[in-house]
Amino acid sequence: MMMARKQDVRIPTYNISVVGLSGTEKEKGQCGIGKSCLCNRFVRPSADEFHLDHTSVLSTSDFGGRVVNNDHFLYWGEVSRSLEDCVECKMHIVEQTEFIDDQTFQPHRSTALQPYIKRAAATKLASAEKLMYFCTDQLGLEQDFEQKQMPDGKLLIDGFLLGIDVSRGMNRNFDDQLKFVSNLYNQLAKTKKPIVVVLTKCDEGVERYIRDAHTFALSKKNLQVVETSARSNVNVDLAFSTLVQLIDKSRGKTKIIPYFEALKQQSQQIATAKDKYEWLVSRIVKNHNENWQSVSRKMQASPEYQDYIYLEGTQKAKKLFLQHIHRLKHEHIERRRKLYLAALPLAFEALISNLDEIDHLSCIKAKKLLETKPEFLKWFVVLEETPWDATSHIDNMENERIPFDLMDTVPAEQLYEAHLEKLRNERKRAEMRRAFKENLETSPFITPGKPWEEARSFIMNEDFYQWLEESVYMDIYGKHQKQIIDKAKEEFQELLLEYSELFYELELDAKPSKEKMGVIQDVLGEEQRFKALQKLQAERDALILKHIHFVYHPTKETCPSCPACVDAKIEHLVSSRFIRPSDRNQKNSLSDPNIDRINLVILGKDGLARELANEIRALCTNDDKYVIDGKMYELSLRPIEGNVRLPVNSFQTPTFQPHGCLCLYNSKESLSYVVESIEKSRESTLGRRENHLVHLPLTLILVNKRGDTSGETLHSLIQQGQQIASKLQCVFLDPASAGIGYGRNINEKQISQVLKGLLDSKRNLNLVSSTASIKDLADVDLRIVMCLMCGDPFSADDILFPVLQSQTCKSSHCGSNNSVLLELPIGLHKKRIELSILSYHSSFSIRKSRLVHGYIVFYSAKRKASLAMLRAFLSEVQDIIPVQLVALTDGAIDVLDNDLSREQLTEGEEIAQDIDGRFTSIPCSQPQHKLEIFHPFFKDVVEKKNIIEATHMYDNAAEACSTTEEVFNSPRAGSPLCNSNLQDSEEDVEPPSYSLFREDTSLPSLSKDHSKLSMELEGNDGLSFIMSNFESKLNNKVPPPVKPKPPVHFEITKGDLSYLDQGHRDGQRKSVSSSPWLPQDGFDPSDYAEPMDAVVKPRNEEENIYSVPHDSTQGKIITIRNINKAQSNGSGNGSDSEMDTSSLERGRKVSIVSKPVLYRTRCTRLGRFASYRTSFSVGSDDELGPIRKKEEDQASQGYKGDNAVIPYETDEDPRRRNILRSLRRNTKKPKPKSRPSITKATWESNYFGVPLTTVVTPEKPIPVFIERCIEYIEATGLSTEGIYRVSGNKSEMESLQRQFDQDHNLDLAEKDFTVNTVAGAMKSFFSELPDPLVPYSMQIDLVEAHKINDREQKLHALKEVLKKFPKENHEVFKYVISHLNKVSHNNKVNLMTSENLSICFWPTLMRPDFSTMDALTATRTYQTIIELFIQQCPFFFYNRPISEPPGAVPSSPSTVASTVPFLTSTPVTSQPSPPQSPPPTPQSPMQPLLPSQLQAEHTL
Repeated sequence: MMMARKQDVRIPTYNISVVGLSGTEKEKGQCGIGKSCLCNRFVRPSADEFHLDHTSVLSTSDFGGRVVNNDHFLYWGEVSRSLEDCVECKMHIVEQTEFIDDQTFQPHRSTALQPYIKRAAATKLASAEKLMYFCTDQLGLEQDFEQKQMPDGKLLIDGFLLGIDVSRGMNRNFDDQLKFVSNLYNQLAKTKKPIVVVLTKCDEGVERYIRDAHTFALSKKNLQVVETSARSNVNVDLAFSTLVQLIDKSRGKTKIIPYFEALKQQSQQIATAKDKYEWLVSRIVKNHNENWQSVSRKMQASPEYQDYIYLEGTQKAKKLFLQHIHRLKHEHIERRRKLYLAALPLAFEALISNLDEIDHLSCIKAKKLLETKPEFLKWFVVLEETPWDATSHIDNMENERIPFDLMDTVPAEQLYEAHLEKLRNERKRAEMRRAFKENLETSPFITPGKPWEEARSFIMNEDFYQWLEESVYMDIYGKHQKQIIDKAKEEFQELLLEYSELFYELELDAKPSKEKMGVIQDVLGEEQRFKALQKLQAERDALILKHIHFVYHPTKETCPSCPACVDAKIEHLVSSRFIRPSDRNQKNSLSDPNIDRINLVILGKDGLARELANEIRALCTNDDKYVIDGKMYELSLRPIEGNVRLPVNSFQTPTFQPHGCLCLYNSKESLSYVVESIEKSRESTLGRRENHLVHLPLTLILVNKRGDTSGETLHSLIQQGQQIASKLQCVFLDPASAGIGYGRNINEKQISQVLKGLLDSKRNLNLVSSTASIKDLADVDLRIVMCLMCGDPFSADDILFPVLQSQTCKSSHCGSNNSVLLELPIGLHKKRIELSILSYHSSFSIRKSRLVHGYIVFYSAKRKASLAMLRAFLSEVQDIIPVQLVALTDGAIDVLDNDLSREQLTEGEEIAQDIDGRFTSIPCSQPQHKLEIFHPFFKDVVEKKNIIEATHMYDNAAEACSTTEEVFNSPRAGSPLCNSNLQDSEEDVEPPSYSLFREDTSLPSLSKDHSKLSMELEGNDGLSFIMSNFESKLNNKVPPPVKPKPPVHFEITKGDLSYLDQGHRDGQRKSVSSSPWLPQDGFDPSDYAEPMDAVVKPRNEEENIYSVPHDSTQGKIITIRNINKAQSNGSGNGSDSEMDTSSLERGRKVSIVSKPVLYRTRCTRLGRFASYRTSFSVGSDDELGPIRKKEEDQASQGYKGDNAVIPYETDEDPRRRNILRSLRRNTKKPKPKSRPSITKATWESNYFGVPLTTVVTPEKPIPVFIERCIEYIEATGLSTEGIYRVSGNKSEMESLQRQFDQDHNLDLAEKDFTVNTVAGAMKSFFSELPDPLVPYSMQIDLVEAHKINDREQKLHALKEVLKKFPKENHEVFKYVISHLNKVSHNNKVNLMTSENLSICFWPTLMRPDFSTMDALTATRTYQTIIELFIQQCPFFFYNRPISEPPGAVPSSPSTVASTVPFLTSTPVTSQPSPPQSPPPTPQSPMQPLLPSQLQAEHTL
């Protein structure tokens, strides 16, 4: 109810009269006391409506107007206000004044003729139709203003505001004013109305006046005094509200605020409003070209604008706007000035960069010089009006040229002086750099690999430090080091080629022995080019290993001159010269190896083959096309699951020639089937000319187990598969390492890798064709090989131009890109010559295996390596084969001036003379030689053609009949030099020979190998039975008697002769094999389903004679007897078969054709390192360990038991005895086997083996599994001895991952997993990531950073690389390293220091490719990097200072191992790595190149 009453109360209205001193100028002075301003500010407080000038001197017309209305008071209007108690009220404001006539300067006459004092005290005012007053301008123009009338009737005054001016009024005495005010007050007091004293103009107030005014108020019944300023709008409202509260006694007493306090509040309010307004202006106005009208319209609705306009008015707002515009313009000009000044040095650099031209010019003269430059207008613009910042050019943003008048300013002059100084300093620094480089080049102390710290003292002086920082010199030094290192490496590579004879004589394989490596060091050690890399032993070791790999596995890719290998150049030249039929017609896939087609056999019983074939087909396109590296290949699959001897299951058919085979197994039975099938397929090709199935690339794959039988475990199947793969020399893929299986678990990436390997194999088959037989001579008469040296300083185009441009030159029918056919008249007949143009390293592979009638060997007269390679090649060529030596020179002048050229020419001539070869030199300045220069050589070839062919067939027959184990176990026989169709890959770390199933398999050596295979299968009875059965078949089986075909059929292959000679061996030496002629279980004709081409009836021992065709066109027959000289005791130079047949033919006296020797025996310049050939036993470090000496002692005492199978061994060659001794040893050191990781082949996981980004989120950057594992280990396992080194149970690790895969909330503590199981599962998580946690791209940067010698700089560089990691990798890496750091802090208990942890973890985190030499030599670096991250974890991840390094005493095995010198002859005992170790990599006999973590684990 109370609220309702209040709402019904009418708004109170008060009538207030403002009075004070008024009158003529004499009475009030030149200006009023501010009554009008006070009323104006109260009624219309807005600054724009406030007027300071309110005149009281009016004309008669203005006085009589409706505003004044002939009254001496003004009606200011009605005002509504809310007082302090929030009650609204209305006030009518009246000002009592006295208007002066502008004519008489006396008060105007009005209706009230009373004096001002009496009129001012009037309480009732009335004036008909009187209008509200605004300002002086309203008078006379009332129609232009709002016309509001004074209320009708009499206006009853409720109170008075008595104004006192406390400023220094002009011509006014303050005391007189007080007297007037005192009289006025007395008159007002009579009205009994409230009175409030208002001190006006306090902003200009005088302290005494204010004090006197307060005294006056006190004297008059304690009047209330309000100090005001209408101009500053201070306390104006307070004055009126105070009077209202006096009028209405019900209101509380108003608190009167002193003037200065109120002024402070008002100033703060104005300042705040100004700040907001300026912010508004800066936000809206961005361009200095804006105008006030448009901007004010934009700001009109903004409260910031409205508040400021209300307080300060539009003019001040506009003034602030103009100030802002001026500031924007100034800033714009300064920005342009900065841009111009920034461009000025560039202009100087472009126009006057020659110091000699301006060195002594002032800025004024330089300005004139600039104008003469052709590109002056490109940089500068000449303005008509200046200065530029006062013209419109400042707004020409498109023109970025510099105003030319800017050159007259001080900053421009300073820039010119700075340009001069810069040029002078650059000249001096360039001189310093040049002097430093010259110092480096001339200093004998600067050698390749010398660190900066060692070299600095020799080459630095004070002048260098004065002009350049040390980092600049270090950069120059680093570039110089790179140059001299690259040059030293090139020279060292050339040195290795110059010693080609040594490398080929040592018969190096993929794992050369320490003795052979020691010989290389001894021979090369005194060479300056070897010593030049003394400080870069790792790089030197890598170069030697790389060269050994090239010698052992020569391809275009491993050639030191790659990609400029001669073979590649020749292929390009020949292919561009001819369009081969194979390019036109791809239909005959057997005769033309189509590189766009892949034929793949999939072997596996019980449905394995077909299931995998279906999965591979699912990855193909609709037309059985498979995409590899962006190229489409036609993929033909042949799954085989039955007896491979049956035609329906044969590896090869008339329309299908396999390029590779995938062998699948998931049990012992299926593995036995694979082994047996491969044996049968290879056995069926023995004796054939096209026996490529013997070398068919194989891949053995363990797939999913579909049923656990006989208690088999995954571990045993993996071990058995690895053993079989090792014996078959094939690739082994288990589920953990490859992720391959049948069904839904096939890994497309691994299938692509297998297919890529097959493509490489096919490409290598195109390089050198397979061994040719006599039958092939129906197409060509002569086969000539032309050898060129890779990297020779002559163009193969110039050398081969006469051959390829000859009219008789045609495309070779065999489809090779390295051979052509020539038809040349030789003697009385034309001869078809197949000319194979090859590099020397490709020619090595056909030197023994292919029928060649002659060699044309080129060498550069000015390159030692070229002649050295020629010598190495000719050393193994039989002395009956004609040779044409061709020396390439720069011309006669070069020969006279160059001592090396003369020496090389002389040596070439002497070699040709010693071997009865031909020699010629061709000046390459005139390369257009003619083929006629080779005609004498071709005649020699024709003359020796018959004996060459006969000897070639004799050697093949002897090889087939040989019982010497050396035939299939020596590095030569098994190396890619004799088997050019092997995969061309850097991953060949062991000799990829198929010694178990060579075409030469016929005697106990083979059965011995099979016995080894069977014994190493660890209880695999099924496989043992298969292998032993196959062994007995090979030892006992003989072909059925077949009548020999007439001699018209000329193809007698190796297989034929092996059976022919077996009867002699079995008849003579029964001690070799105790097996009968026929197997006990009877003869199986199906084993010989494919008859031999020719089987000769065995002769007696006195008629061991072979018939070979003399010439296919003449039908003649030559007879060759296999005889040895009477003194043959194994030391002769004949073929290896001589040693085995000596006991059979010692009675032979007459020789029809003597056995040829090698050219090394006829020329002293050939085979100069031949003494090393017989000084080593066959085998690598794995075969010749510390037990070698013990075996040699046993050899001197003779062999007992099963080993004594060759009683005549004591009369043989010592080399042969070493070979047999190394092969008979029973205790062969087991090779370290790769530890298989947990497989996911048995279930599909969405968590393990997927990219890291799929198992982390921004909210949870750490994989949940890793987080759980580490929390568990840190809670329970930090004191576990050997944590991360000792692996857990693999089945438990698999179970842990499987359970987590099903439930991510798995509690490890509840499941009671061991700490080692959890640790192993965590490592397995990182091993199975598609990409390593440390990205490969970052590994390169880490290795480069690690090369920095300064420790602190190295750590900071590593930290910078760490910042480049992908965010996900960085967070997980930080988490893991922090954990390992915590583990290492407990090393006194768990024995796992940061070094031990890095050895166990770096392969998991970085996963380098050990097939490359660079990765192999960097293993120690990788381990050290991870060790540094663990040691300095607080520095790398938590911005802590670098901690002090641990003691430098080499306590760990890896530290000791790293100090072993490069080449040592002391054998190092190497124990198998424990199963928990990281997967071992192929070891080299050079200890520093061993991965350091393997060295450490071998010694544990």
